[in-house]
Amino acid sequence: MSITVNGLGELKKLAGSDLGTSEWIEVTQERINTFADATGDHQWIHVDPEKAKDGPFGATIAHGYLTLSLFIPLFTELLDVRGVTTKVNYGLNKVRFPAPVRAGSRIRLAGRLADVSDVAGGVQVAVEGTIEIEGGAKPAAVLQSLSRFYA
Repeated sequence: MSITVNGLGELKKLAGSDLGTSEWIEVTQERINTFADATGDHQWIHVDPEKAKDGPFGATIAHGYLTLSLFIPLFTELLDVRGVTTKVNYGLNKVRFPAPVRAGSRIRLAGRLADVSDVAGGVQVAVEGTIEIEGGAKPAAVLQSLSRFYA
């Protein structure tokens, strides 16, 4: 369930808040192949299911950066900021990939709004995110993402 805020003032009041979890999404082999085509990274561990059966994970796995790229659509399920003119991805402070995402797995985002600070014309938010794998002992990704919202 998404949290909706209207304007920067309401966003600032959420600093330190748990944002909950997104819905689960499936990471299909088709999605992995499409990402491989977009990035030119066609390593067999990602795109060759037959060879990957005998690999270290027993199946093809998503690219780490594919998993990371899914942060934004998952994050938009958690927080809807209205009453701003511009929303931009400002970068990352840290990212780790503790566990691989096998093709066919489902992932979701658990998020926390760690910090909201003023910047010229708006605010910068730091979101601590954990991309969980359904049934997995370890997360697919742990990160801190920075976004800016301008009035």
